[in-house]
Amino acid sequence: MARQTYPLPVSPRQRAGAVEEDLVRRDLMRCDTDTLETRPLREERAFAYWQQDIPQEYWDLSGRELVERVRLARQRLGSRLIVLGHHYQREDIIQFADVRGDSFKLARWAAHHPEAEYIVFCGVHFMAESADILTGSRQKVMLPNMAAGCSMADMADPDDVFACWDELEEAGLAVDTIPVTYINSAASLKAFCGRHEGIVCTSSNAAAVLRWAFGQGQRVLFFPDQHLGRNTGLKLGIGLEEMPLWDYHCPYGDLGGNTLEQLERSRVILWKGHCSVHQRFTVEQIERARRECPGIRVVVHPECRMEVVQAADCDGSTEFIVHHVAESAPGSQWAVGTEINLVHRLAVENPDKLVFCLDPVVCPCSTMYRVHPAYLCWVVEQLAEGRIVNQVQVDEETARYAKVALDRMLAAG
Repeated sequence: MARQTYPLPVSPRQRAGAVEEDLVRRDLMRCDTDTLETRPLREERAFAYWQQDIPQEYWDLSGRELVERVRLARQRLGSRLIVLGHHYQREDIIQFADVRGDSFKLARWAAHHPEAEYIVFCGVHFMAESADILTGSRQKVMLPNMAAGCSMADMADPDDVFACWDELEEAGLAVDTIPVTYINSAASLKAFCGRHEGIVCTSSNAAAVLRWAFGQGQRVLFFPDQHLGRNTGLKLGIGLEEMPLWDYHCPYGDLGGNTLEQLERSRVILWKGHCSVHQRFTVEQIERARRECPGIRVVVHPECRMEVVQAADCDGSTEFIVHHVAESAPGSQWAVGTEINLVHRLAVENPDKLVFCLDPVVCPCSTMYRVHPAYLCWVVEQLAEGRIVNQVQVDEETARYAKVALDRMLAAG
């Protein structure tokens, strides 16, 4: 991190001001990343809720032992293995990644490298599913910890989405409604969109996808993240009154808590889902950052609430945030509203800039955090011995229709 320098000589009052400013900045950046250092799997407090069938010999390995064992196993596998690391993975996983990026960038990268027989996806389950859908039949995709899911994706249970669609059909609305699923969703929902003239989107191309969808129908059913849908709709000039929220907790027949008239005049029907990490960021945090660090620029992820996105200087996907900060001028200052592992990495990789997390007590994505190096070590050592564990396989029919929706996304731009 670049520190402010002050010309000499300075008065006691100036020196006190300099110290005070430095303390303020230290306080702003007090996100505790020390707790993200590798410790034996047995010592992870949440381990009891993670995948348990990992052999006990891996439970007590230190970080140094894990690094060496992964290195040796990868050496044996050579170019047959690719390790992909999502931006939100902790540093002790990213160090092993051949490529890092957001979920779709990584899945597409794997698809363009058919020489890799094995793909270990260090992310969460829906990401490994997307990689399996987009890669060749001879390629095997593995997820180090099968308990690594996504709370947002879980908020769109397929049965709830299918019930919603049935209600829209009964109301005569499905015929001109295009289903759009965020890539943070189960393969079965991507296939649902493929079967019903729908499409997949990412946080970086959501606007282009919605424009495509409006060319196919009158309205969109957007799931599972309400905030990405709402923020994208507003950018396209769609009013809040045209974006009702479908509450999947409502009993069947209640139209998700809406009236028929509300749904008839809607352009985007939003699903009541959200990201638990991005939900933590607030306008008050932005105001504090601006107050205590004059000249600060604020960039947030579009999964944040509408008022947070509107209070920020800019918003975009994880790839956008990475490039936006990296390409900014030396000496620039950034308060970032996204997952702490990525923010911490940006601070380390941009020492000529001030980079800190908007939420001083934000915790890492709890499901991404489940990919502990012990799981990666187990998977790659098994591969080196000719055994495949934790393979993620999407059945042929689901994969076929899901790929239809993904291909539409690629064509939409």
